[in-house]
Amino acid sequence: MSAAGTPGLEAAPAVATAREALAGRRAWVVGGALRDALSGRPVVDVDLAVPAGEERECAQAIARAVGGSAFPLSTEFGTWRAVAPRQAWHVDVTRLRAPSIEADLAQRDFTINAMALPLHEPEAGPIDPYGGLRDLADGLLRAVSERSFSDDPLRLLRAARLASAYGLRIEPDTLAQARACAGRAAEPAGERQLAELRALLAGADPARGIELLGELGALREVLPEVEGLRGVEQNPNHHLDVLGHTLEVVRRTVEVEQQLDRFAGEAAEEVGRLLAEPLGDEFTRSTALRLGALLHDVGKPATKGERSGYVTFIGHDAVGAEMSRGILRRLKASRALSRHVEGLVRHHLHLGFLVHERPLSRRRVYEYLDRCGDVAADVTLLTAADRLSARGSGAVASRQMIEAHLELVREMLPAALAWHREGPPALPVRGDELAEALGIERGPRLGELLDRLRAEAYVRGLRTREEAIAAARRLLAEGPAGD
Repeated sequence: MSAAGTPGLEAAPAVATAREALAGRRAWVVGGALRDALSGRPVVDVDLAVPAGEERECAQAIARAVGGSAFPLSTEFGTWRAVAPRQAWHVDVTRLRAPSIEADLAQRDFTINAMALPLHEPEAGPIDPYGGLRDLADGLLRAVSERSFSDDPLRLLRAARLASAYGLRIEPDTLAQARACAGRAAEPAGERQLAELRALLAGADPARGIELLGELGALREVLPEVEGLRGVEQNPNHHLDVLGHTLEVVRRTVEVEQQLDRFAGEAAEEVGRLLAEPLGDEFTRSTALRLGALLHDVGKPATKGERSGYVTFIGHDAVGAEMSRGILRRLKASRALSRHVEGLVRHHLHLGFLVHERPLSRRRVYEYLDRCGDVAADVTLLTAADRLSARGSGAVASRQMIEAHLELVREMLPAALAWHREGPPALPVRGDELAEALGIERGPRLGELLDRLRAEAYVRGLRTREEAIAAARRLLAEGPAGD
């Protein structure tokens, strides 16, 4: 098969730009782009291998060709990244790991990744010394050598990611090698583990990827908090143990994302744009939602109890949020990603408590949005996946309750999206102005009054300074909230 036999590769702007920019230089397309092209998948971003010492110059040449930028990505692996304008695509240029491309391929992880296509020889076919094309056609994931996992234990996570994303079976010897090395799965740097988990979660079947991590013995090393959910039984509202339920929530989250018209109604298009927003660590809100689904119940084992013969997990949302923060700290996640996922876990129960109050008053909507903050829309989607995954015999799992919850999701999303766009309601009066007008001191009392006034602004609409001061006088006359 020649380059002409990989139309998906040839059509990719990143490949066309690199071919023109590096004319006369030796360079090979390797890794995911070639694998995707050969399996008929679209190609956007590209990995290139070039002779050692040429990676910087090649990346800069590619960037100049389109008016983009180039920067070092990894000094350890000698990788530079060229990024197109508006980040439409990127090319990662890495130095050869050995004197020749053949020797380089011998050091790679799996046969389907140990193929190369010469960019400088348009009519040449793939270099495939280990039968990657055959394995791809047969649906097999096979290690290049018996050293694959010991050379880099991160490949344990990559095995689960690739097998789940491409629907591959892990070849028996490769499976045995992985299990023998599973105890080292957490050795790679946290940020490298996080990058592999991100790619796994972004794939077509992330729940299967997590299952495979368990089958390989790597889940207990990388995410022991998730492995700890195995065998934890639940109340009659659930038909699965906590791990089984968690994996079902991950599956249902993918379903919700893929069927936004069903779950978000008229807000579907805007929800789609929200989920595409970047967060940090190359996570989008969509991928972060899947991570939140994976971690949403990690606090259950620590909070399991019993009341009148009924299994309870009181406080598992708060405990799980703290555990999620620790997990993401261990994985060296950014503060932005960590706060977002922690918020998903902390607030995933709130909407379910409101189902019996439908139709919700505007004040109750405000309280929900104020409590959930910037994750309000995201966690509302998570509650849909969570409710769909509880299919036991209890009352909460009844068809009527599930439909009521999904209706509430569709009702809440427009308000949550508006909160995301516009933020909390702005007051037409400053705190110091309010204190002076009412003759009260600055301090906790004023802070509580401002909080109540923001709720009034959302519920009633306070447009002028005078309206806000009048509302504040009324609130003061009513006494502290809850009296």
